[in-house]
Parts: sequence; C-alpha cells; structure tokens
Amino acid sequence: MSSPNSPAPIRVGLVDDQQLVRSGFSMLINSQPDLEVRCQAGTGTEAVAMLAATPADVVLMDVRMPGMDGIEATRRILEQAQGAGPRIIVLTTFDLDEYALAAIQAGASGFLLKDAPPEELLEAIRTVHRGDAVIAPSTTRRLLDHVAPLLRQPSATNEAATTAVGTLTAREREVFTLIAQGRSNTEIAGDLFLSEATVKTHVGHILAKLGARDRVQAVVMAYEAGVVRP
Repeated sequence: MSSPNSPAPIRVGLVDDQQLVRSGFSMLINSQPDLEVRCQAGTGTEAVAMLAATPADVVLMDVRMPGMDGIEATRRILEQAQGAGPRIIVLTTFDLDEYALAAIQAGASGFLLKDAPPEELLEAIRTVHRGDAVIAPSTTRRLLDHVAPLLRQPSATNEAATTAVGTLTAREREVFTLIAQGRSNTEIAGDLFLSEATVKTHVGHILAKLGARDRVQAVVMAYEAGVVRP
C-alpha cells in the first residue's frame, strides 16, 4: 500500500486464460509498493467488458487465447477508451511471434516474453507507464528485424509512414533514429548532449507528427519507412 505522501500505485489489469498464470503475476505485482492489480480477466471478451468498467493504467495481455485473442481485445479496449485507454503489454511465449507484432500494430505499447525474469516484468510495467523508453528493446528489435521484409512491402501504411517521417526536422530525425534503436530519454540526452527535458519535448513533437500513440508505434514506423534496417 502507498503512504499518504507517496504517489498512487500504478493500476494493473491482468488478462490470461490460465488462472495459475494470473495468480503468479498477481502475487508478484502486489508485492511491490508502487504497483497494484486492480482487475483480472480470463478471456479477451471479459477483458473488454472489465476495462470498460474498471480503469487500469497498464494491462498485461496474453496474446494467444481461445475465442477473442489478445490482438482483437487490444484493438477493442483502445477503441472504446478513445485515446485515454491503458498501456497494453502483450505477453507471448517466444520472441519471434508475429501475433506480438499484430498486437503492436493494433495499439499495444510493447510485448514481453512470459518467461521473462520477474524484475524485467515489473520494470516493463513501470517503463510503459512512464512512456520514456521501449520495453525490452533487444527483444523488440529482434522481432522487428525478423519481420522487416513484411514491414517494408509497398503499402499505403508505408507511404504514410515515409511521408510523416519526412516532416521531421533534422534534430527530430536524430532523436527519432535513436528512439528506433530502443534508446531511453536519458540515453538520448547523453548521446546528443541535450537535457532530458529537451529530449522529452522532441519526443512529444515526433509522436504528434507521426500520429504515433507511443514509442513502440514510432519504432514500427521507422522500419516501415526504412529509417531502420536489419
């Protein structure tokens, strides 16, 4: 529990069709003073209804579930929230899972392996809530490198990404390239000899110009536009 002077804990939702998995995650998350499990669901359909009624800041979403999978659940949750929805981290069992990419394209803020160390899971929740870094950047990079040929196929999406990237200033392009490499705000500030506040401002402008919900969406756009190549 948080003390009267500490910030309210990050509200977490759990969505997984295995009760044992939810119980394990719940015990781990509730052991942290700054995190609190607010709601749990065993199916995608339950998750959509649950999050319409119970606010959460971050949702851990199993990507593969019977019935409505984590991709469709992610899309519906974010649609019904109309831009004010939770950050969604999709959970997968292997890091080259194209379901995970589809979930990111549906609006998820990143993905994580189910067998990630407990500290990594906890840090992922905090990172995605802060929004200042890509969670598990090496894992995300590996997935995107794997599907890069798919992302680079000519399409309206790629044309839109290329056009949006073309609106960035030279400095924003530098920051964007570092975001695409998985660098955090602190790391970008060090790389470019800027203050962290300046980097944060640049990141805000970049996401707005790209029409990207968050950093991981921007990373996908970097691959689509050919800014980053495997």
